[in-house]
This record gives sequence, C-alpha cells and structure tokens, in this order.
Amino acid sequence: MFRKLLIAGVMTSALAVSFNQAQAADYTLRFSHQWPPVAGMQKDLFQVWADTIAKESDGRIEVEMYPSATLAAPPAQYEAVEDGIADVAAAIQGYTANRFPLTQVVELPGLIKNAAHGSCIIQSLYDEGLISGEYKGTRPLFLFTHGQGLLHTGDKLIATPDDLTGLRIRRPTSVVANILEAAGAQPLGMPAPESYQAMQLEVIDGVALPWEGALAFRLNELAKAHTSVGDLYTLSFLVTMNEDSFEDLPEDLQDVITKNSGMAWSEKAGNLFDALDAKGLKQAQDAGHTFLTVEGGVDNPAWKPVLDKATETYLADLESRGLPARKVYARAKELAATCK
Repeated sequence: MFRKLLIAGVMTSALAVSFNQAQAADYTLRFSHQWPPVAGMQKDLFQVWADTIAKESDGRIEVEMYPSATLAAPPAQYEAVEDGIADVAAAIQGYTANRFPLTQVVELPGLIKNAAHGSCIIQSLYDEGLISGEYKGTRPLFLFTHGQGLLHTGDKLIATPDDLTGLRIRRPTSVVANILEAAGAQPLGMPAPESYQAMQLEVIDGVALPWEGALAFRLNELAKAHTSVGDLYTLSFLVTMNEDSFEDLPEDLQDVITKNSGMAWSEKAGNLFDALDAKGLKQAQDAGHTFLTVEGGVDNPAWKPVLDKATETYLADLESRGLPARKVYARAKELAATCK
C-alpha cells in the first residue's frame, strides 16, 4: 500500500513539474530572421540572446525562433516587427530602401576594419542620437555590422574596377549598388538567401558578401575566386522589438530586455561575425580556391577615384534631401579612429 502511495506521489509530483514547466512562460516573443537554423548567427547569437532572456526572466519569457525567413521575407523583417507579425526581428536596414539612409552611411568604403569595429561605430551613432530618429516605428535592441565585404566570383579575380565591367553582381543594398555601378558592374538586388540559386542558374556572375555570408549561404560551393579590396563596403543590421510587445511586459521584464540591449550585445554580434568570417575564409582555403587582396585596399590608385566618387555621390544626395549626412559621416570617421 505504501509503495502504491509512493509511486502515485512521485507521478503526481512529476506531472505537476511538467505542467508548471509548460505553463512557466507568461509571455512568448516571436523572433524572426533570414539566417538558416544551422548558421552561426542563429546558433551563437540569436539563440543565445533568447536563452539569456528566458534565464534572466526566470522562465517567464519564452522566445520562439523563426529562422530562414519563415515568418517574413528578408526585406520585410523590419516591417514584420512594426506590424506585430513578429515581436523581435533581426533586420538589414538596406533591404528597406530609403528607410535608413543615415544609418547606411556606415556602408560606405573605407570606414571599418572588421565587424567588431563596425558594430562599435554604428551602435555609438545610435546611442549618440545621430541616427536614432530613423527607428521611431520599433524599439531597437542592438545594432551591428558584418565584416569587410568581398567580391566572390565564379573563377575571375577582380584586380581593378575594369575587371567588373559587364559582370552581374548580387548587391545587398542601394549603397553597394552605387559602388558596383561606379566600377562598371551590373548590380542585381537580392537578399543573401537567394544568391545561391541565382549563381547556380547563372543569373549572376558573382556576389558581394562577407566571408560569413559565403559560409552561411553556401556560396563557397559556387564561387571559386575571391577578391578583397579592403573595406569595399559593409552592411548594417539591427535586432529590434515591437513597441507594443515591449510595453505589454511588466516593468521587471522590460528591465530584462533593456539589460540585454545596447553596446554589450552589439559587441557580441560583431565578435561573432568576425569569427564566422575566419571560418568562411578557411573553408574556401581548404577547398583550394584562388584569392586576391588588392594592394592598398580602398586607397589603391585604380580603386580610390571610383570609391571616392561613390561616397561623395551618396552624401551629396542625402544632403540635397535635407539630411545631415556629412555630419553623420564625419562622426563615423571619428568613431572609426577610437573604436577597437
């Protein structure tokens, strides 16, 4: 009899624990992004953030991950947060044309050394209020950049801008499109996840991506020639949250979100991007690909006039629209000298 009561008690306790665990989350946040489930950005950044939120909220917040653009298309990630389709998303500012023109100043050539450096610059610009006005529709948690962008082509190295003449190159944003166009290429806009099929079907001749992107989206399987022109360009990202979703949380849980925002997480993102860049490069090296590092990078005599013109064209266009592009650019250059 005692044994039956003991077993019944154990089962009741187990069921109670199971029920309490299932009911533990008071709030569920849907986190959307474009990276595959196996990508480093998902496993080592976004999921780590989600796990941190769950732990520090004592399980009262659960974060459901929606990778591979399953909740919203890559260009619609930011709008998905605005509209409440997602509670949190990792978005690429340049995928939403003309929405974040001052933020995209960081994409211009010659500013960043690597992703950690670029992330410090962009997060500082936001924290100082120079670009924060572009984000009134959501609540940004942290901003970051990828590392230096490269040109990955089938088998042709790009020693000078003339080598780009007529090549169809996937470009991530309009800023990068202007750079490629000035060099004589035919830029074609598409999100990174679409690049593999486009190159496989020979719709494009190559892609502009960091090494992380070549790794995450399997471009190293198709692109065998890789050209680095130093900081040819970078790309800006942010993890942002729906305003109502944040306001619906009690104050103590809002504090958990706020604590896991800002420069500390920007640094984590930048450091991870740099680690993934190294991994993507090694993958291509192990596969016996060909590489070219342009001497002098963006200051190379063949490249500098083209890149300087692209930079000036972008800044002048924003200024003509009444935006303080030169002020933001000047501050970004100052930050580039102090960020590590």
